[in-house]
Amino acid sequence: MNPKDNLDVAMSAREMADSAPAGSLRQAAAASVAISCATARDIDQARVALDGITPDEVRQAAIEIFDRLATVPAEGRGGEPDASAP
Repeated sequence: MNPKDNLDVAMSAREMADSAPAGSLRQAAAASVAISCATARDIDQARVALDGITPDEVRQAAIEIFDRLATVPAEGRGGEPDASAP
Protein backbone atom coordinates (compact mmCIF):
# COMPACT_ATOMS: atom_id res chain seq x y z
CA MET A 1 0.00 0.00 0.00
CA ASN A 2 1.23 3.44 -0.90
CA PRO A 3 0.39 6.39 1.29
CA LYS A 4 -2.06 8.81 -0.24
CA ASP A 5 -1.27 12.43 -1.01
CA ASN A 6 -2.34 14.89 1.70
CA LEU A 7 -4.86 16.54 -0.66
CA ASP A 8 -6.42 13.15 -1.45
CA VAL A 9 -6.76 12.50 2.28
CA ALA A 10 -8.24 15.98 2.76
CA MET A 11 -10.85 15.32 0.08
CA SER A 12 -11.80 11.93 1.55
CA ALA A 13 -11.99 13.37 5.06
CA ARG A 14 -14.17 16.28 3.86
CA GLU A 15 -16.59 13.80 2.25
CA MET A 16 -16.66 11.84 5.50
CA ALA A 17 -17.34 14.99 7.54
CA ASP A 18 -20.11 16.06 5.16
CA SER A 19 -21.86 12.70 5.51
CA ALA A 20 -21.54 12.53 9.32
CA PRO A 21 -24.34 13.70 11.63
CA ALA A 22 -24.05 17.39 12.48
CA GLY A 23 -22.24 17.96 15.76
CA SER A 24 -21.02 14.37 16.03
CA LEU A 25 -17.54 13.28 17.07
CA ARG A 26 -17.10 11.75 13.63
CA GLN A 27 -17.91 15.06 11.93
CA ALA A 28 -15.52 17.02 14.16
CA ALA A 29 -12.70 14.52 13.74
CA ALA A 30 -13.09 14.17 9.97
CA ALA A 31 -13.29 17.95 9.52
CA SER A 32 -10.12 18.29 11.59
CA VAL A 33 -8.36 15.80 9.33
CA ALA A 34 -9.61 17.59 6.21
CA ILE A 35 -8.37 20.97 7.40
CA SER A 36 -5.02 19.65 8.63
CA CYS A 37 -4.35 17.83 5.38
CA ALA A 38 -5.54 20.65 3.13
CA THR A 39 -3.29 23.19 4.80
CA ALA A 40 -0.17 21.04 5.23
CA ARG A 41 2.78 20.85 2.85
CA ASP A 42 2.76 17.07 2.89
CA ILE A 43 1.22 14.05 4.59
CA ASP A 44 3.86 13.97 7.33
CA GLN A 45 3.25 17.59 8.28
CA ALA A 46 -0.51 16.95 8.29
CA ARG A 47 -0.05 14.08 10.74
CA VAL A 48 2.03 16.25 13.07
CA ALA A 49 -0.63 18.98 12.96
CA LEU A 50 -3.23 16.52 14.26
CA ASP A 51 -1.32 16.27 17.55
CA GLY A 52 -2.46 19.80 18.40
CA ILE A 53 -6.20 19.12 18.16
CA THR A 54 -8.27 19.48 21.29
CA PRO A 55 -10.21 18.05 23.04
CA ASP A 56 -8.49 14.69 23.41
CA GLU A 57 -11.42 12.60 22.14
CA VAL A 58 -11.53 14.58 18.88
CA ARG A 59 -7.74 14.26 18.49
CA GLN A 60 -7.84 10.47 19.01
CA ALA A 61 -10.71 10.04 16.55
CA ALA A 62 -8.98 12.31 14.02
CA ILE A 63 -5.74 10.34 14.25
CA GLU A 64 -7.63 7.07 13.72
CA ILE A 65 -9.42 8.50 10.67
CA PHE A 66 -6.19 9.94 9.30
CA ASP A 67 -4.33 6.64 9.72
CA ARG A 68 -7.05 4.75 7.84
CA LEU A 69 -7.41 7.27 5.04
CA ALA A 70 -3.69 7.88 4.57
CA THR A 71 -2.91 4.21 3.94
CA VAL A 72 -5.66 3.44 1.41
CA PRO A 73 -4.20 2.71 -2.04
CA ALA A 74 -4.82 5.49 -4.59
CA GLU A 75 -6.79 3.05 -6.78
CA GLY A 76 -9.22 2.32 -3.94
CA ARG A 77 -10.68 5.79 -3.52
CA GLY A 78 -13.66 4.47 -1.59
CA GLY A 79 -11.52 4.25 1.53
CA GLU A 80 -14.06 5.49 4.01
CA PRO A 81 -14.16 3.39 7.16
CA ASP A 82 -17.35 1.66 8.17
CA ALA A 83 -20.17 3.60 9.84
CA SER A 84 -19.27 2.31 13.29
CA ALA A 85 -16.00 4.26 13.26
CA PRO A 86 -15.78 7.60 15.12
